[in-house]
Amino acid sequence: MDEYQKALARLYELQKFGIKLGLSSTENLLRRLGDPHLELKCAHLAGTNGKGSVGAMLEATLLAAGVKAGFYTSPHLIRFSERFRLAGAEIGEKQVMDLAEEVWGAVDMREPPTFFEFATALAFLYYAREGADWVILESGLGGRLDATNICRPAATVITNIGLEHQEYLGRNLAAIASEKAGIIKPGVPLAHGVTQPPARRAVEERAAELGAPLLRLGREIRVRRAGDGRFSLRGARWHLSGLATSLAGRHQPMNAGLALAAAEALAAAGAPISPEHFRRGLTETRWPGRLDRLPQAPGEPALWLDGAHNLPAARALLDSLDLVRGDRRPLVMVLGVMADKDYRSILAELVPAADLVVYSRPAYSRAAEPSVLAAAAPAGAPPGEVVPELGRALARAKELAGPEGVVLVTGSLFTVGEALAILRGIHTTDLP
Repeated sequence: MDEYQKALARLYELQKFGIKLGLSSTENLLRRLGDPHLELKCAHLAGTNGKGSVGAMLEATLLAAGVKAGFYTSPHLIRFSERFRLAGAEIGEKQVMDLAEEVWGAVDMREPPTFFEFATALAFLYYAREGADWVILESGLGGRLDATNICRPAATVITNIGLEHQEYLGRNLAAIASEKAGIIKPGVPLAHGVTQPPARRAVEERAAELGAPLLRLGREIRVRRAGDGRFSLRGARWHLSGLATSLAGRHQPMNAGLALAAAEALAAAGAPISPEHFRRGLTETRWPGRLDRLPQAPGEPALWLDGAHNLPAARALLDSLDLVRGDRRPLVMVLGVMADKDYRSILAELVPAADLVVYSRPAYSRAAEPSVLAAAAPAGAPPGEVVPELGRALARAKELAGPEGVVLVTGSLFTVGEALAILRGIHTTDLP
């Protein structure tokens, strides 16, 4: 094991402290590091799904304007360094080791940080040291008590609300929405795409309490789709038509609407971005593993990856499944889902859409056993096979699909990340 992997292993040991919701530990740690987060101008994103896509669109917009933009996101697919992008590039291994050593020096083991708290402190230190002009921060879990919520944003975004992490965030949509609404700050514009009435009320009432200008998808933010796949957006300041995005999926124009509202808020706060930077950014957005088509080798099936890890994400995938299929047959689905997810509901949505299913798993402790997934398939499910080792599952799926078919890897970002590593010939991933 090289020095970098040793540094990561030490960091991953913090996962024994589990998930700890609260800001005091992160605040204390950052205080000992000189409060680097207070130097940063940022946008803060929360939501059940889509916040990564919105963040990637914002990042691309800032980069198109020549802004030195940071993007802190989680989880990573292959490399831990993916979580920390700056000026379009990942943090270097030596920087990770040096910054981690500095963060360790500020840790008080009477108040040990969680893995995510440590990573977030490292991110703030990195972006402050490197002189990032703007930083986009994706919350990890919830919002109110998430370690990222000590930032002082110029814009906040809540993409949507679904039932997730109920043991931490609440048993119903209104309770979960209240936790996500914890990122709203006094007087700071909020863009949101929350549709369910109880959840929407929770978000909008909190915005009203704090005097946060409200920009709601479908009201202040208008999206109009054209027949050719292009779309138009109308925000508070910018009206843009004939737009296209590099991200696949019928839900992406809605994400672009939220990104537009956030971009307008950043521009009002001094970011040197224009409508044309936004237009260009949409076409240059990178967000791997989310309805992502890989280059097709001669004689092989089309290959798509989508980390649909919860019920809303599974439904979004189904809504765009015809884009995946095209005129190809059969569609072979490689499924690997985490055991702590509602895998029965996810399977009930996804499995009937396939022609054949290969049940597998990534080499990760949280993954459900493929035989358990196969047993949980809904009545009338298409034919399926259990191939536990993911590399063999991919090979079998390609064989079943043939050159005229499609292979779709889905069910978890961990599954997608390991599949991507295998397909790229990378023998190890930075998984705990």
